[in-house]
This record gives sequence, structure tokens and C-alpha cells, in this order.
Amino acid sequence: MANDTEDARPPDSLKANAIGFVDALVIGLNATSPAYSLAAVIGPIVALVGVYAPGVMIASFVPMLMIASAFYYLNKVDQDCGTTFSWVTRAMGPWAGWLGGWAIAMTGVLVVGSLADVAVSFALLAVGLDSWVENEFVRQLLAVLLIIVMTAVCVIGTEVSSKVQNVLILAQVACLLIFVAVALYRVYAGTAMSDSVEPSISWLNPFGSGGSTLTGALLLGVFIYWGWESAVNLTEEVEDSATAPGKAGVWSTVVLLITYVSVGIAVVAYAGVTFLAENAGEEEYVFALLADEVMGSWDWVVLLAVSTSALASTQTTIIPASRTALSMARRQALPTHFAHIHPRFRTPDVSTWWVAAIAIGWYIVVNQISSNALFDSLTALSLLIGFYYALTGVACAVYYRRHLTESLRFFLLIGLGPLVGAGLLAWLLVESVSDMSDPANSYSGVSWFGLGPPLVIGIGIALTGVVLMVVRRFVAPFFWSERPGVADPDLVHGKES
Repeated sequence: MANDTEDARPPDSLKANAIGFVDALVIGLNATSPAYSLAAVIGPIVALVGVYAPGVMIASFVPMLMIASAFYYLNKVDQDCGTTFSWVTRAMGPWAGWLGGWAIAMTGVLVVGSLADVAVSFALLAVGLDSWVENEFVRQLLAVLLIIVMTAVCVIGTEVSSKVQNVLILAQVACLLIFVAVALYRVYAGTAMSDSVEPSISWLNPFGSGGSTLTGALLLGVFIYWGWESAVNLTEEVEDSATAPGKAGVWSTVVLLITYVSVGIAVVAYAGVTFLAENAGEEEYVFALLADEVMGSWDWVVLLAVSTSALASTQTTIIPASRTALSMARRQALPTHFAHIHPRFRTPDVSTWWVAAIAIGWYIVVNQISSNALFDSLTALSLLIGFYYALTGVACAVYYRRHLTESLRFFLLIGLGPLVGAGLLAWLLVESVSDMSDPANSYSGVSWFGLGPPLVIGIGIALTGVVLMVVRRFVAPFFWSERPGVADPDLVHGKES
């Protein structure tokens, strides 16, 4: 790892070579919050497709891997911490780029509070303070304090952040492996729940259940992979910035696939379809329900896994939003004060604290409406995620369009693959909008303007972004003078291994 004397960048830029490939990989993994994501979706997925839930997790991996390929190749020609914002601007112009950046920034705002809430809740459950979890004021206060602490860690430095993440991922993976081992042992020993069933290779078939329920399950499946690109948002701070961040993003999706499928098989085998389907509404607390059943007095191991997962993601989810805001401000797409770099820590302190402040405000306000409204805001995430992932896939093919026929590898990895991934995500996005339009499909079950709350939240965020973009266009038009381009052939082939 390079020290300050080795960093040739000016003091008003991010600290180069602050972390290595493994650190970036860990941050990409933690940003997805594997244990929490599994806990949140395993019940609903099983309710939709039964024992074929592991197969759905495999199918959901396919578009993620294709989009990860787009991130890898776009990062090779543009190591900008703004990722999608910068790349889409290069390939498709400032209007599309601005909207892509806005979507990334708002995902952090929507999810950070919920992650902190889960981290606090499961930590309290692990130490037996169940009454504190039920006290909304105490729980929300602790969640806000946690956001502040994790934001401070992000500001203090990327090296410190990576060390914290390394500890959290080890604790999380160790807890999950123990859970999987004990659950499968009890299944084969005949001491699992009454509806338990031995795993079968047929569970890996995503089309086994058939019917329209597969679409809903795939939407949930895509959600659990979201966040791996945090590794690429650190591209300006990672050693070998042209290739290491992109590789970290790709490998993150592969590691997540193995984790999700193995844990999914263990949970379905131990609990059975009926239990998981009946408790699907409990969402992330399904692991809390299973923890005591599987681990007995050691249930705190599972609870700790979910808590550390959400805790790690609370920190890493701030990274893409803050780095994207920094990148947008550097190009005057946002007010320039968001581009401020801390003189000592060389991190985007202003944008980081702004992201945290808005996230805290959103968390508090939405909770005053209802706890279901908070879940509805998380559901709206799928709209933003699908939008900027699909936009990145299209941007990759557009930017490299003059090189797609030069080799089969280029055609598949920077053309067809990203476009297919974008198409699949666009299809899921359309299906998601259709599903969210029905108020009955929301957590709260109420109607906002005749639509489901998640769709109203998504539309509101999109319209707010469009208004701010138009205002910014007239206040500071410089950014909108940028014109789309294509990959330079020398740069492409010079970096291609």
C-alpha cells in the first residue's frame, strides 16, 4: 500500500493507492449486505417460487455479471469515481449522465437509514435487549448515531474504512458458514423442522415453478446483488486503478452467487417452504425467527451476522453516493462545494456528510409516516437500481461501438453481454412499475394518488431529479457543453490484455 510520499496527485484530489484489490473486493461484498439481503428476501422469494429459490438467485446473477462486465471495461478507459455518471456522460451525453448520477446518489439516501435500523435491531436482539428494539425512539436514535459514526469513518479515510470492512466481512461470513453447516447437519440428521426437506439439484432450476411469479422473484433476486459496484466507485483510490476495481466488482458478484445459493439451500432445506412462505411478511426478521430454532442458545451468531452485514453496508452504501456527488460537482453538474476534499484525509468530506444528513432526514420523516412507509421506500430502490444499471450497460456498448466487431471477445463482453443485461433489467423495471402501480402490492397497502407508495416515491425522486437538472442547466451550463464520444482505439488496445 502506498504512503503519502508515493501519492503524486495534488492535495485537492482523492488519495491514490489508498487500498488494494482485496480491500476493494471486500467493500464491494459488504456493500451488498449479504446476510441482511438474504434475510430480507428469502421468505418472499420462497413464497413466490417455493424450493426453486436458489435457482432464482442464479438467474438473477446473470444480468448482474453482464453489467459487471460493462463496469469493468468502462473503468478501463475512465477511472472516475463517478462511474455511471461519468461513463454515460461520455457515451450518451450530459442529460443521460446527470440522471444516472442522480439515481446513484438517491439510492444511498433511501437505504442508509433502513440499514442502520436493521444493524441496531439485530445487535440489540443478539444481546437480549428485545425491549429496546420495540422502543421506536431508542431504536431510531441509535440508528441515527450509527449513521453519524459510520459517516465519520468514511471521512477519516479509505484505509480506515477498508480495515473496518475487512473485520466485518470476516465476522459475517464466519457466522453464515456456521449457520449453513449446522442447518444442513440437522437436516440430514433428522432434527430439523417438521417440514424440512433434503436438498435436490432440481432446486437450481429457476424455471421449475413456472408461471408469472418468476418475474417477482427475479426482481427480489436482483435487489440482493445490488451494491457490488461500490468497489468501482473507489477507482481513484485503488492500486492499479485501470483494472483492479473492475475485477473486484466482477468477482464480488461471483462470491455473492456462491454465498446466496449455499445459504438459500440451507434455509429452504431446514425450514421448508411452508414456514418461509407463511413468514414472508416478516422479511428481514425471518433469520431472527430461524436463529433460535437452528442454533438454540447460539442464536446470537445468526443475529450477529445480519447485524454486521447491515452495519458494513451502512458505511459502504455512503461511498457510491458521495463519490458520485463529488464527480458531478467537479464537472459543475452540481454546486462546486460538493467537490471539496478534506485536506488531511483526502476524502470527499462535504458530499459524504451531505449524503448522511439527507439520509437521516429521510429516515426520520418516513418513519413518522409509518414503518411500512420505510419498507415502501426500499421497494422504490428497484426502480433506481434497474435504471442506472441498464443505463451503464447501454453506455458500454455505445461507447465501444466502433470496436465491437474487432474480436469475439469485444463483441460478447462489451457489446452483446452488457446490452442483454440492460435489456433484462429494463424488462424487470417495466414489470416492477406495473406491479408497484397496484397499491395492494405495497407494504402499507394504501393508495397514494391512486398508485402504490413505492411507485409514487420513485416517480417523485425522478421528477425532482429532472427539475434540479433543468435548473442546473440554466444556472451553470458548462457541463451541458460536453458531447458524447467513442473509445479511442489506442487507449482501448493499449490497455487490453
